[in-house]
Amino acid sequence: MKLSPGKQRGLELISDENNMIFATAMDQRGSLGKMIQSLNETITYEEGLSKFKEGVSEVLGNQSSSLLLDPEYGWDAAKKLNKDVGLIMAYEKTGYDATEKGRLPNLVDDYAVQDLVKEGASALKLLVYYDHKEDAKYNKIKNALIKRVGDECKQNDILYIVEPVSYSAEGLSGKSAEFAKAKPEIVEFFMKEFSKEEYGVDLLKVEVPVSVFNIEGYEQYDNYDPVYTREEAAQYYRTCSEKSGVPFIYLSGGVTNEQFVDTLHFAKEAKSKFSGVLCGRATWKDGVNAFAEEGKEAYYKWLETKGTDNLNKVKTAVTETATPWSAF
Repeated sequence: MKLSPGKQRGLELISDENNMIFATAMDQRGSLGKMIQSLNETITYEEGLSKFKEGVSEVLGNQSSSLLLDPEYGWDAAKKLNKDVGLIMAYEKTGYDATEKGRLPNLVDDYAVQDLVKEGASALKLLVYYDHKEDAKYNKIKNALIKRVGDECKQNDILYIVEPVSYSAEGLSGKSAEFAKAKPEIVEFFMKEFSKEEYGVDLLKVEVPVSVFNIEGYEQYDNYDPVYTREEAAQYYRTCSEKSGVPFIYLSGGVTNEQFVDTLHFAKEAKSKFSGVLCGRATWKDGVNAFAEEGKEAYYKWLETKGTDNLNKVKTAVTETATPWSAF
């Protein structure tokens, strides 16, 4: 793997001393803002997001190798980071227009890549919702956008992370067994397609091909719905890993902290060569209630105790299971 000086520096900045990425995700906007307001309507959408992100940044971000924020509500949080913690900035707007077909992405309004570089970003992340079997006209638009942002990152010599997120254009629920059966093929497509040089992607942030609660043997979970044997699931993990032409990291995808830790150990067992994680909700989600209902002091106490405990469980799992990107 050969990177330009700026991209290499960015990869090192978002990684730990062992060349593994232990990043905390705090770029959530729409759903998080609404959740905070549903618990405390006196907190404005903007204030809630900004202050919640500040707490995660100050306590959890500074115990991570890097932190993912958004340029819409995350700049005050970015100021809380220590100098040795890498800053990843999201480049897409939150969510998608549910009234339109295709879940087409939009970029943030007020920033170009050069602005994010100037403000100290170590890397840029672009999320795109994607179903490889959707109408080709929608995927052509998405592919062109990924390439454009890739060119912008090359011009500004900044590490480029792409996060393709699977969904069903046919309308299958993301939590259904039917979608679980389709997902490995989608993730395998992501690994092959977005590793191509034409996209300019340096690092992939991807879902696991099979959620741990869809694998036989994890009956302890309330949402246990076995779709695959351990051997079948392991083969999908291994195949997807082998198809990637660039280093990749796993996202937590809204599962619990315990489920994500178990997922990483399963991935290691399956011989997946992932280089770390970008983990958000599995670490800090349960702190939303303390923030909205009990105030700053209770929120920070939660972050320093339960939040830090969640973080350390994932950190230990990454140390035990991930493969340094330098070995890619």
